[in-house]
Amino acid sequence: MSKRLLIIEDDAGLNQMLQLHFEEQEFAVSGALNCSEGLALLQENAFDLILLDQQLPDGTGLELLQRLREQEPDQAVVMMTGAHNLALAIDAIKLGAADFIHKPIKTGELQLVVDRVLESRRLARAVEALQPPPDDPLQRRELIGRSNAMLQVSKEIALCAESGASVLISGESGTGKEVVARLIHAHSERKGPFVAVNCAAIVDTLLESELFGHEKGAFTGANSRKPGKFELAQDGTLFLDEIGELAAPLQAKLLRALQEQVFERVGGTQQISTNARILSATNRDLFAEAVAGRFREDLAYRLKVISIELPPLRKRLEDIPLLTTALIDKISRKIHKPPLQPTEAALTLLQSYDWPGNVRELENILTQALVQARGGALTPELLPIKPAPSPSAPASGQSSPTVSAHSLALRSLDQVEAEHIQLVLNHTGGHKGKSCDILGISRPALDRKIRKYGLTLP
Repeated sequence: MSKRLLIIEDDAGLNQMLQLHFEEQEFAVSGALNCSEGLALLQENAFDLILLDQQLPDGTGLELLQRLREQEPDQAVVMMTGAHNLALAIDAIKLGAADFIHKPIKTGELQLVVDRVLESRRLARAVEALQPPPDDPLQRRELIGRSNAMLQVSKEIALCAESGASVLISGESGTGKEVVARLIHAHSERKGPFVAVNCAAIVDTLLESELFGHEKGAFTGANSRKPGKFELAQDGTLFLDEIGELAAPLQAKLLRALQEQVFERVGGTQQISTNARILSATNRDLFAEAVAGRFREDLAYRLKVISIELPPLRKRLEDIPLLTTALIDKISRKIHKPPLQPTEAALTLLQSYDWPGNVRELENILTQALVQARGGALTPELLPIKPAPSPSAPASGQSSPTVSAHSLALRSLDQVEAEHIQLVLNHTGGHKGKSCDILGISRPALDRKIRKYGLTLP
């Protein structure tokens, strides 16, 4: 994709000469002769770099740079001036200019500066993308677990990482879908950042702007142009979590962005190209949702070029000792307490629980244990869980959560989801915050589902 360059220079001859030079270097170039024209172009376009003259008919380059810093803090700017003024150069650098070049302009020298600034920004994005999330137990960029199920997932990550194809990661809430997405990005050749969006955590009216950006004045409160996640993920990976929660109008716009690799900001008319790789995640069956009329089947196929399904924790209980050790190490560093050594009895209890909230619930329970611990051992008394009841002996007053494959096949997806959410609410005593942590959804999403299914709080 061509790099976009804006030249703001009032000398029309110099402006034209620079445009021709950079067009020959395969840049997409726009030119402005004053501050007003430059600002107008910036309202309509995103630029990788701005060449900005200091003396302009309707203001100074420093004044415009100050304004740019307030609106677009990460915008790369190279200042140009005919004055050999050290104080001016210092002021420009303090305001965030990437470099400063004196006139008369030598195109070879300027080309070197432009290449250096763009390469520096590319490397900075690459370093940022390679950094693991704070306190992530997977800092080695590998999955924790030696079960056959997780070995298969590791193999699938390796096979799809270098592909540019869309990947749909499915699995119950709390199984680590974002961890897998980050691993796919980290092992890929993508040079840009990893950008994540939780489609269930943002109200529909704001999600379109979050994904595609908006123009100044597009809606109340849109005081300046804002790039969306698609723009921020250029040359990188865009991870769409809880994709099954996407509203129908946004499904259509997302489908077009995937098919055509172009989109428009909210309130805008200019088509913007995107080369971001799309990874998405869901705890729903998108094709069952399509049959029910809640999700576009054509979009489901676009998202699921490659699929990875994560097993629930109850299907890989042999991984719990390794997970427990890694999570205790992460949590102890976060809360500044010495790690606990799990006893055999504690590990046996952890492996006998059915984990409706999967790895996320395990982390929450271990956090409670470390906060309450007074010694150096993780004992069963510190774990607020009980072994899962057998199918023949359900807990008093409750039906067993274990069902046969035959009975599960006869129930709708909504029924299964409603029963699971009610099970989690019962488990947390109706605590919505803890229930959201286990389910991996936002508080508004939980409230919508409680109303939708008519669920009751214990």
